[in-house]
Amino acid sequence: MGSEDLLWEFTRESRVAYFSMEIALRPDIPTYSGGLGVLAGDTVSSAADLDIPLVAVSLVSRSGYFRQSLTRDGEQRESPDPWDPAAHAQPLGARVGVILEDRLVWVTGWLYTQKGLRGAGVPVILLDTHLPENAPDDRTLTDFLYGGDQVYRLKQEMVLGVGGVRLLAALDFQIRHYHMNEGHAALLALELLRRTARPGREIHPGESSYDLPRVREMCIFTTHTPVEAALDRFDYALFRRIAGMPVDEAMLRQLAGENEVNLTRLGLNVAEYVNGVAERHAQTTRRMFPGFTVAAIANGVHPRTWTCSAFARLYDEHLPGWQCQPERLAHAEYRIPADAVRRAHADAKAELLAEIAGQGPRFDPSRLTIGFARRMTGYKRPDLLFFDLDRLREIARRHPLQLVFAGKAHPRDAPGRSLIQALHRSLAAVGPDIAAVYLPNYDLRLAKILVAGVDLWLNTPQPPLEASGTSGMKAAFNGVPSLSVLDGWWLEGHVEGVTGWAIGDGVQHDPQIDAVSLYEKLERAVLPRFHAEPHEWTSVMLATISRNASLFHSDRMMHRYAVDAYLH
Repeated sequence: MGSEDLLWEFTRESRVAYFSMEIALRPDIPTYSGGLGVLAGDTVSSAADLDIPLVAVSLVSRSGYFRQSLTRDGEQRESPDPWDPAAHAQPLGARVGVILEDRLVWVTGWLYTQKGLRGAGVPVILLDTHLPENAPDDRTLTDFLYGGDQVYRLKQEMVLGVGGVRLLAALDFQIRHYHMNEGHAALLALELLRRTARPGREIHPGESSYDLPRVREMCIFTTHTPVEAALDRFDYALFRRIAGMPVDEAMLRQLAGENEVNLTRLGLNVAEYVNGVAERHAQTTRRMFPGFTVAAIANGVHPRTWTCSAFARLYDEHLPGWQCQPERLAHAEYRIPADAVRRAHADAKAELLAEIAGQGPRFDPSRLTIGFARRMTGYKRPDLLFFDLDRLREIARRHPLQLVFAGKAHPRDAPGRSLIQALHRSLAAVGPDIAAVYLPNYDLRLAKILVAGVDLWLNTPQPPLEASGTSGMKAAFNGVPSLSVLDGWWLEGHVEGVTGWAIGDGVQHDPQIDAVSLYEKLERAVLPRFHAEPHEWTSVMLATISRNASLFHSDRMMHRYAVDAYLH
């Protein structure tokens, strides 16, 4: 079926347009960098399973994010991770123009279809400027995800927001709502405002030439960033030079900020419905931006995507229909035999240990294996486990354990790159007592092996800077409990000693206090139960499935979006 036939199918009914700078569709399409893109991919997958009328818009990112390799001492090396859109998607004939630096940049797209369990499909439009009509520099605007400087970033976000709205219109999509997944997509609101402008109309005091109420009715905004310094912001002089002024500057300053273009503030001001991605995160956002109503919809992960084959077979046998109704996993504690869970986990662990063996070290399948894999940046504190190396070695001598780490640092994040090197030094330092490895090029494929194969998932962010975090949710689908700081989703999913264990109280910011708590939990609760009480450990695995996997999935998340935001 050609793209024209597919588009006819997709444009027969009105849809919600879901805009995301990055989106994880499959392991061999590297159009994502981390959690935000993985969430977008899980969102689209659940929309397809539930037959929610969605169309996703992102960038084609022809050269991917980057492929990571590591030297022996942990220096990160980056290389392009190119892919061929023609191998997975169909070219679209439509083209639209976006003015950047006073010149016309043409934007086209590729159509990828994400199929659901029942055969429904969600169209994904991947925007592309690699066209002969464009200047050489403009052709590369959709090549590198988060590449380049502020200028490149602003141009990409103009292509995403303004170009995306225009291309959907050119393709005859009927859009009922525009859902902005983070501030990167907020510039779409300027195109919507421009379309509501009434030039020549007499404006009375207090009135606007734009129909802002109408735009607000159409817009939904999900914010993910609880750190002020990490928000997308642009100087007005730069914005004027690159984007011109799509709307009246006084209007833009009213919506995006008086002193700079703050895309999170813009999203908050133009959306009728705004949400954070966990209860704590919504509270943090309300403190950052007083006066805004911010709901909370906890993130979730896509069941079929993140459940390894061994556990998928287990659920098929004992909880049939779980893929369509993940809430059935709530019965895992009562319907799945303990020995069957242990066998499934042994299979998943064997796959992980084979992956590790390919990198050199040999892990012991009988030892507690702790996994940590996140974007490597300061607030995630990946080095917290190594705060006191002598204490960690002492614990390991009494209770054997082994460690597997993974994660990329943004190429421009020098402290994050240094963290990877520091982790390599720490892993080497504990080497005589603890088998340890840092796996390179963390991606969708490796993530699935990791979250299923470890025995315990570790997460150590500095509260309250974790918006949600979804890696522990993925682990839960494979019966892997968490040892985590009380922040993000874990505040809602944690039941001490039942679904895992808490580090600290979720209030203290002192790394020494959290490190002491981490060591005490490992020494007194986690390791003794794993080694001396295997039946109790299996009970924790089953409770993790019943109480966390059954709730923190993207089907539940999409039901909430549909009821709370999309149907209005």
